[in-house]
Amino acid sequence: MTSPAPQKPAPKVGIVSLGCPKALVDSERIITKLRAEGYSISGSYDAADVVLVNTCGFLDSAKQESLEAIGEAMRENGRVIVTGCMGVESEKIRGMFPDVLAVTGPQQYEAVVEAVHEAAPPVHDPFVDLVPPQGIRLTPRHYAYLKISEGCNHSCSFCIIPSMRGKLASRQANDVLYEAERLVKAGVKELLVISQDTSAYGVDLRHAESQWRDRKVKARLTELCDAMGSLGAWVRLHYVYPYPHVDEVIPLMAEGKLLPYLDIPFQHGAPSVLKAMRRPGNQEKVLARIRAWRDICPDLAIRSTFIVGFPGETETEFQALLDWIDEAQLDRVGCFKYENVEGAAANDLPGHVSDEVKQERWERFMAAQQTISAARLKAKVGRTLDVIIDDAKRTTATGRTYADAPEIDGIVKIRNAAGLQTGDIVKVAIDKATAYDLSGSVVA
Repeated sequence: MTSPAPQKPAPKVGIVSLGCPKALVDSERIITKLRAEGYSISGSYDAADVVLVNTCGFLDSAKQESLEAIGEAMRENGRVIVTGCMGVESEKIRGMFPDVLAVTGPQQYEAVVEAVHEAAPPVHDPFVDLVPPQGIRLTPRHYAYLKISEGCNHSCSFCIIPSMRGKLASRQANDVLYEAERLVKAGVKELLVISQDTSAYGVDLRHAESQWRDRKVKARLTELCDAMGSLGAWVRLHYVYPYPHVDEVIPLMAEGKLLPYLDIPFQHGAPSVLKAMRRPGNQEKVLARIRAWRDICPDLAIRSTFIVGFPGETETEFQALLDWIDEAQLDRVGCFKYENVEGAAANDLPGHVSDEVKQERWERFMAAQQTISAARLKAKVGRTLDVIIDDAKRTTATGRTYADAPEIDGIVKIRNAAGLQTGDIVKVAIDKATAYDLSGSVVA
């Protein structure tokens, strides 16, 4: 009786994932598909049979980072497949790196997998290669990004995302909810809902109903959030445009079904700049809505991003932005200095602002917001808050409150952390605040 031929080792795929959480979800989908086909994932260049570089192409600085990552992968390994947002510029990539094996655009999962098949054919053993039902993720076990739609219907003058990722394409509500359910069953304690425009979810589907468990759920943000809030996990909303129906989710936050947290990209406070950006421009109305939201849900935390130095921005308009953030009293804020993006309409606007003025305005903006953030955090001293643990050591730990998304907001430093584990949600008495972070002790 002859012995069976030795099993050929599974091909190994390395991956470099750049850009936003939406791109990270794309990487997770690709890896899940490859693992289901028997591939293993390599943590180093030299052990990989092929390397995937998932690029970002939103800003020129992001494109440069992507090109540097491709270059490093080519030097360290030489067998490279490029995908992601910058993949739409295949001629530029191939011009710099003519030996890359393939270049695909964002969301082209099948094309990426086919390219991997060509570079390193799969060896699949169905009795060994098992993929968990929630798929393979690149985030820690206790939180996960949940993408509810692709693309965007906006035409912001500084952005080329629609040309890279296409128009809005929402997932059916039951598809989203069953994925959320699988993630929670696998141990996920926090679901971070993402898309290019979360508020527009379901518009393209005309809010069609689909069956989930014993009920029908509309493909609409309010109904989706209400259903997701029944799963027992923290649910955090990102990339929310302040459309009128967003008012409907605030009561869900007050009831505890959603985290009282909104990530809204306001971008500016001066109506004339917002008009040039092709963004909604009635900021006084927005301020009134923020006040109304806080009346319903006093703990509501709002984070946002802004752009300074947009073409044509005057000192008066910049001061209007400072006045607006002072009135809005946002909890967490990021600020970018305007950059031209190849293909964006804003490149051709008159009145481009010098780099020196952009830097000076950025520094003034950040100093003003730091004062606001510090005051809002100081108001939490003396309170006891739920904290999800991200990193637990022998006697200390770091975590986050409802007001803090992973990697972009602040942290809570915990002193008496003996026995805590990553993913635990504990009550912490807050006794100290800095401009960005909190400190405290676990309440027994």
